[in-house]
Amino acid sequence: MDIFNALTLAGGLALFLLGMNLMGNALEKKAGGKLKSVLESLTGSPAKGFLLGLAVTAVIQSSSATTVMVVGFVSAGVMTLHQAIYIIMGANVGTTVTAWLLSLAGIDGSSLFLTLLKPSSFTPVLALIGIVLYLFCKAPKKKDTGMILLGFAVLMTGMNEMSGAVSGLRDIPEFANFLLLFSNPLFGVLAGALLTAIIQSSSASVGILQALSSTGAVTYAISIPIIMGQNIGTCVTALLASVDTTKNAKRAAMVHLYFNIIGSAVLLALFYGANAIFQFDFVQQTTNEMGIAIVHTVFNLLCTLLLMPFAKQLEKLACLTVKAEKTDEEIRMLDENLLAVPAIAVDRCRAAVVSMATRAVDTFNNSLRMLEHYDAKTAEEIRRSEDLVDRYEDRIGAFLVKISAESLSDEDSFECTKLLRLIGEFERISDHAVNLLESAEEIRDKQISFSGEAVRELTVITRAVAEITGITLDSFRSGNLEEASRVEPLEQVIDELRDAIKLNHTLRLQKNACTIEHGFVLSDILTNLERVSDHCSNVGICIQEMSSHSALGAHQYLETLPTEQPEFKALYEQYRQKYTLDAV
Repeated sequence: MDIFNALTLAGGLALFLLGMNLMGNALEKKAGGKLKSVLESLTGSPAKGFLLGLAVTAVIQSSSATTVMVVGFVSAGVMTLHQAIYIIMGANVGTTVTAWLLSLAGIDGSSLFLTLLKPSSFTPVLALIGIVLYLFCKAPKKKDTGMILLGFAVLMTGMNEMSGAVSGLRDIPEFANFLLLFSNPLFGVLAGALLTAIIQSSSASVGILQALSSTGAVTYAISIPIIMGQNIGTCVTALLASVDTTKNAKRAAMVHLYFNIIGSAVLLALFYGANAIFQFDFVQQTTNEMGIAIVHTVFNLLCTLLLMPFAKQLEKLACLTVKAEKTDEEIRMLDENLLAVPAIAVDRCRAAVVSMATRAVDTFNNSLRMLEHYDAKTAEEIRRSEDLVDRYEDRIGAFLVKISAESLSDEDSFECTKLLRLIGEFERISDHAVNLLESAEEIRDKQISFSGEAVRELTVITRAVAEITGITLDSFRSGNLEEASRVEPLEQVIDELRDAIKLNHTLRLQKNACTIEHGFVLSDILTNLERVSDHCSNVGICIQEMSSHSALGAHQYLETLPTEQPEFKALYEQYRQKYTLDAV
């Protein structure tokens, strides 16, 4: 093997890996949009989970990509850890499809049928069709199909280049002696695991082994431990993807690792134990592309059959390894692995915003209670929650920007726009909660005592603001337009309550029934209450605007509201009578 063969081998490997990457990405993009509906119907049935993992991996040609997506789904709460286990098992079997496709390169025979099955016969045709679809078609789906065909053509070209480059090694005794080292099960497993960990694909490492088999120096004794090691090495991708995810996502990655380590260890022990007794003749025979595909498939099927009944034990082992930690799991649901399936990523973003909104409103309600009775423990919780809501806004905002760069449907695009507008509104509500807390602390520290009339007026407006935040949260959670339409009439009543209370305070000052210092604190409280109702109004307007995929803007919307919605005045009067200062 001279320098030119070495360069050909390196170039063939580069083409092989490039083709696998191009084909896998295109297949993943083409199939990704359908995964949402499939996953929504997913149950805890082992058979359904296994078949889903098998089918998805067979389509996107990468068990690593499937497992990484599963880690993302578990992190985001789309599926449970128990469901993920069976999908991971199915992915291990689905990855064998690639080896069978690559084994076509080793077909021998001169008949027309066998000639047509050879990649050298159909690859040029696929490449031609692929380049036409990719360059001359404008439809994204057709372009994706073209990239799939091009990727496959490049992959098979790389495979042929590698096989041709290493074919001369069959006459070099040193190469055969080197391969004999891997007939040692320990060395073979380590070599397979290391190669796969480096190139991040078990399918690719199996393809490399199939190319080496063309030298005629690879026996079953060599290939079997290497293939088992390759299944262990592919776990590295999922482990890396689980960094900085939820504890359940880390557990899913550990299940993948344990599944392959335990399966490899048990099957190796059984195989070599049986071989010691029965002395299998085929072990020392040379293998080819087809033989490696068979070994790869048999190993993964046996591993699945062996460990599927112990799925619960694998789950417990992963839970023991990754113990529960005191972190804010709900923020971590936005796993970047979900960007591979934008429709699901948008759903997870909405779920995260619902969690954020709920926390912001709960924090605000706690601050309202602090105005009546100060509690140090609650004060600490309010500040902690406000900090968490700030982190929600940063994480969700950055994630939505990344999703927006993906190929989205019109519905998902509008949802992203809406969520980007809403996270700022909910974050400001939590800010005003802290402002109210500071007013409560000032009342406590300065021992301020409002007059009975001022207390009664504050009770009315705080009840009104508590109702508007509740309506706002409910309308956002459910997308109920009728609920959202109730926000603006109540917001206008709250504006009038604020003005009336300020006027009453001025009159009390004139009568020396109140002090200026009291007035400053009261004014701060009223300002924060009114601004919270303004943010609720913005949320309600956004929900109604985006439901019709329009964007009038808040000011334009408010100008048309009384005339376009006659029921507005009726709701306004209803709230005006419910929250009247005269009735106190």
